[in-house]
Amino acid sequence: MPVKLKYGNGARAKAAQQGFGTRLLRYALILTLGCLLIGAAIFGYFYFKYEKIVDDRLASGPIFANVSQIYAAPKEVRTGQTLTAASIARDLRQAGYNSNPTLGTFQLNGDNIFVKPGPQSYHATDGATINTAGGIVQSITAENGVSLGGYSLEPQLITSLSEDKNRTKRRLVTYSEIPPRMVQAVTAIEDRSFFEHGGVNYLRIAKCAVEDIVSHHKECGGSTLTMQLARGFFLTPEKRITRKLREIMITFQLEAHFNKQQIFEMYANQINLGQRGSYAINGFGEAAQAFFGKPLAQLDTAECALLAGTIQSPNRLNPYRHPERAMERRNTVLSSMVETGAITESEASRAKAEPLHLAQPNVEASEAPYFVDLVHDQIVQRIGDTDTAHASLRIYTSLDPELQRAASEAVDAGMKGVDDLVRKMHKKGDTNITYPQVSLVALNPHTGQVLALVGGRNYGISQLNHAVAKRPTGSIFKPFVYATAENTALQGTTLGDGSVFTALTQLNDEPTTFTFDNGRQTYTPRNYKDEFHGNVTAIYALAHSLNNATISLGQQVGFDAVAALGRASGITAARGTPSVSLGAYDATPLDMAGAYTVFANNGVHLNPWLLASVRNNNGDIVSDFAPEAKQVMDPRAAYLTQSLLEGVMNFGYGYAVRQRGFMAPAAGKTGTSHDAWFAAYDSNLICIVWIGNDDYTDVKLSGAIAAAPIWAEFMNRAIKLPQYSDVKPFTPPDGVTNYRIDKTTNLLADSTCPDNSFTAAFLDGTAPTNTCSQMHDSPQNFLQKLFGIGSHNDATPLPPNPQQPNAPSQRVTVPTNTPPDGNAPDTAQPAQKKKNIFQKIFGAGGNNTPDKNKPQTAPPQ
Repeated sequence: MPVKLKYGNGARAKAAQQGFGTRLLRYALILTLGCLLIGAAIFGYFYFKYEKIVDDRLASGPIFANVSQIYAAPKEVRTGQTLTAASIARDLRQAGYNSNPTLGTFQLNGDNIFVKPGPQSYHATDGATINTAGGIVQSITAENGVSLGGYSLEPQLITSLSEDKNRTKRRLVTYSEIPPRMVQAVTAIEDRSFFEHGGVNYLRIAKCAVEDIVSHHKECGGSTLTMQLARGFFLTPEKRITRKLREIMITFQLEAHFNKQQIFEMYANQINLGQRGSYAINGFGEAAQAFFGKPLAQLDTAECALLAGTIQSPNRLNPYRHPERAMERRNTVLSSMVETGAITESEASRAKAEPLHLAQPNVEASEAPYFVDLVHDQIVQRIGDTDTAHASLRIYTSLDPELQRAASEAVDAGMKGVDDLVRKMHKKGDTNITYPQVSLVALNPHTGQVLALVGGRNYGISQLNHAVAKRPTGSIFKPFVYATAENTALQGTTLGDGSVFTALTQLNDEPTTFTFDNGRQTYTPRNYKDEFHGNVTAIYALAHSLNNATISLGQQVGFDAVAALGRASGITAARGTPSVSLGAYDATPLDMAGAYTVFANNGVHLNPWLLASVRNNNGDIVSDFAPEAKQVMDPRAAYLTQSLLEGVMNFGYGYAVRQRGFMAPAAGKTGTSHDAWFAAYDSNLICIVWIGNDDYTDVKLSGAIAAAPIWAEFMNRAIKLPQYSDVKPFTPPDGVTNYRIDKTTNLLADSTCPDNSFTAAFLDGTAPTNTCSQMHDSPQNFLQKLFGIGSHNDATPLPPNPQQPNAPSQRVTVPTNTPPDGNAPDTAQPAQKKKNIFQKIFGAGGNNTPDKNKPQTAPPQ
């Protein structure tokens, strides 16, 4: 009998479940496959999208454009100079010799060094051997055996022009120029598996994602070096998931296009490491120079670790503002390098023991930003390329980096004193104080080369360049009045009393109303505190900056003639009015530095220049620039004026610099209007110092008190440099002779005179004929002394005193508060009673009244 089988409900349910599971799995697989396909499509879309973005970026030109570079003037090595072969090698290494053979090479052998410029050198390829011994250059021999007196080294790179409006600076380096310790330090602290992973460290990203979720902060990194590079090139630094995905996409493209060395090189040039002044520091090359003052290739382990540590937070870890934090982070990097095996524990310990060997923080000292801005402006004007920064030019300038450093340090030190003086003029607790601005310009008086330029007290705060800002010149213009008078003497023209102008000419320093513009206008100048001095000698009037005496001389020689000489000397605003004698017209500190070349350079005016040559990236000349020179005065008139300016320094208001230790032969003038000026020079350098308020309010400080100390601070530093240490006395030209003059009688000094003489220069035939012991032998000379009449043309010149021809015969003690010049609104000499005619003749009136006809050995109190 057949058996009939029946399936139970459970079996059917089980079969149904299996079918449903199969279908569900099938649907899940289809869904997963669909998601994968969609994901792949999305990934492909974005992959190719960012591939195009990266390709377009790469096709648009180099990743980093070569920006134009600014170079200093070549440093000249001269025989007899204080230099060692090792220091010359250091300069050449800094300039790129040996590391870049196309630029040049050198071979150091003990005290000898052989220098060979390459095809891309600023100089011709002629080499030379420099022999030193005992720290002195003994000889210089050219390759062909010819003995040389001097040899110019390769110019140093000062800085590059900023890349963009954000004032970004970088110095490009290749991977081969990056020290291995730098690579090891960066990878140890930022991305230990950089050379192993494919651009993304997924485990690290996952770990950071968990940390961010738990902490509710987006602080964990997780980005590899390639991802950091991707973010820096293409993305903003904000932390979002979508940005992280885009970052990964770009990372894939970078890893596909470049090898690891190329990626690290790009990273090393792109990474931001903070600010220097108003500039952004990008890349290890720029940071090495900014932080340590040397090329990246020369950094040691501790210095590499400091830069690597700064990456995390450039502002918080800035070694200048937060040295403790920076050192702690540096040591953390060193410990990480031990963990990766890059260095040993003992190496890390030695590196951790190193202090932070930072370069000075003053951007002005190392990069001369006001100077560089001025160079950029002149390049645009002369070449006409507004995008000079990206023209890959080598711009060779006039700057001396060592002197620029001295200028910056002198300004820093001097302005602390000025600020103290400003604070003393205000009530205690007053916070509404305006601190003045400053400028310093130094140039070669015989070439016009601008060697140093400081345009303000802090470039990071204000980029206004005060070296080219027009201001009333005040009393530093007065020498042009006296120079005009010297010119008239050479032309045979006499003054109003029929005499020829000399240093001993009597000038009237009495209250006077001057007329000009054909009598239609009048001008009544005042002296400080309305103190007037009667008849004074010209040398005394200039040394003590007497206003009315100077204007009276200007009237005698003609205000138009004074203004004409000023314009010919670069003070283009000067006009023929009485006030021109007091420097009422505007000029810039740079203009005034050029104007004083007339006195220092035998009557030849030199236009100050900053640009020497512009060349392309291959070293080919784009443009060379020749200095502009023009003879505007007779050399004899220039020297005679210079002699009066020496008097300012030796027994006038310029004596403030002698108080501060600058004792070398020098000539100059204080100046005070609303601003404080000091303009002076020695045989090697002209230096102009200006101090004033940007709002044109009165600084209420004299040139002698505020500006002269900065000048002295700078010059004392300058003469310690080998190239400026050989200061020489000024040498008179033919037709001019220096004489020692007795201060009491204004006659020639001889052995019987009291030891209180001074030096003055005279055009041959115009000096006094008698000595102080013979003053009664010639009634004519005695009357000339008293009343300033007659001519000295019949005098027979006597030889000058061979001892100390350009300095006072004795050193004197000067009051601490040196008086200001004649326009100053500060301390000055007490008022003196005017003498009547009998007092002038017989000397009555008391022993306490100094004779204003005679130069003093020091400024009066």
